[in-house]
Amino acid sequence: MHESTDLRISDHPILDFGNQEDIPFTFDGQAMMGKEGDTIASALHAAGVKILGYHFKTGRPRGYYCAIGNCSSCLMIVDGKANVRTCTEPLKAGMVVETQRDRGTPDVL
Repeated sequence: MHESTDLRISDHPILDFGNQEDIPFTFDGQAMMGKEGDTIASALHAAGVKILGYHFKTGRPRGYYCAIGNCSSCLMIVDGKANVRTCTEPLKAGMVVETQRDRGTPDVL
């Protein structure tokens, strides 16, 4: 289970986030809520999810790291597709996001 924590910055002295719409999605079978403009990883981070996957050889947990798509720490399964870089993938309503525990599997044609 994931701790229900809202780590989202809502009041900032310079930035105005306006009224962002809620975006529902699921993570490992649990209903979650992100905001308009989130990537998958930023929505998970704001919800208190720190572990996005596990290294395929060592099993060590991996988390939100570079946030620009250069590393492979945020690879997850999204809507059945493995190896999605969730730090750059925009969040969309109804997405099904799952923890990836291996190298991923090739897409089935």
